[in-house]
Amino acid sequence: MKIPPLKIGNVEVPLPIIQGGMGVRVSLAGLAAAVANEGGIGTIASVGLGDIDAAKTDFERVCGDALIKELRRAKTLTDGPIAVNVMGVLSNAKDLIQSSAREGAKFIVSGASLPLRLPEMIDDATVNLVPIISSGRAADIVLRTWEKRYHRTADAVVLEGPLAGGHLGFSAEQLKEPEKYSLDILLPEVLEAIKPFEDRFGRKIPVIAGGGIYTGADIARMLQAGASGVQMATRFVCTYECEVSAEFKQAYLDSREEDIVIIKSPVGLPGRAIRNQFLRNLDEGKLDKLKCPWHCLATCDVATARYCIALALINAYHGDMNNGLVFCGQNAYRINKIVSVKELIAELKAGIEAYPEKD
Repeated sequence: MKIPPLKIGNVEVPLPIIQGGMGVRVSLAGLAAAVANEGGIGTIASVGLGDIDAAKTDFERVCGDALIKELRRAKTLTDGPIAVNVMGVLSNAKDLIQSSAREGAKFIVSGASLPLRLPEMIDDATVNLVPIISSGRAADIVLRTWEKRYHRTADAVVLEGPLAGGHLGFSAEQLKEPEKYSLDILLPEVLEAIKPFEDRFGRKIPVIAGGGIYTGADIARMLQAGASGVQMATRFVCTYECEVSAEFKQAYLDSREEDIVIIKSPVGLPGRAIRNQFLRNLDEGKLDKLKCPWHCLATCDVATARYCIALALINAYHGDMNNGLVFCGQNAYRINKIVSVKELIAELKAGIEAYPEKD
């Protein structure tokens, strides 16, 4: 199969792969730039950046300055396009989005809630807006709201299926039967849902399929089913360019399929993670009572939350697995070695090219 380019708004790249945003320091400038240098789109996750102690007294400024630093670092490493992932539930989402635009980010990718107000948070028309959705219905709600309120539509949508890592746009009950919400089922629904908006705005709205995409053959299958590209995150964790601790990567390498579980997050959504000592302590009620000086999530009820997800993810980034939460996609257990981004991209490209063309 010939590898098609990916065009989103005013940007075209030769490789139809977006490296997904992995929050709290998993996808920083080094990884995002490496992916961009290989012809894809790299993503910096905006959540959980900056000095955690300094953020106790000046959360928004510290986080905003840290994101600007990452975006400027990315510019020194690549001339390729960089996206910024901004969780809609962040208390400082608007500030992060505006900082990203000023620093030259080409895309804002937003999820963790339906990003119904995303267009009003930015007035730079050259920045492409990409909502994350999990169904045709969600796509219709977002695009219909944007059209009515802001007279614009999305530059692309990311369809994130139930096998994705981190926070998920499905209920705990739905996640017990992921086969009913597979990308094979959801993708045609989303393509149908966005068609009226494509017709009215006179342009294509690319659908980027994500969640459980692991091989080049997986990518080719999604492209032949109508996706314009794919989003991949889990596979990029065990690369040299990913800046998490060696212990974080080892958790992926050591994981078995049965270790990958669904948890309840203080964000208010289910999440997928690797079961480790931290999660066992959580289940056994052994964690200290939560105290929060940051208030980074608009949806987090400190009085009832059993743990601080930001702190748990930061601990994992630093290698403290006893106190750290390790998010992952369903296929994390399949990873058995650490490679460079160049090696991984070469493997994926070979898999796409070896896939038979559609009749």
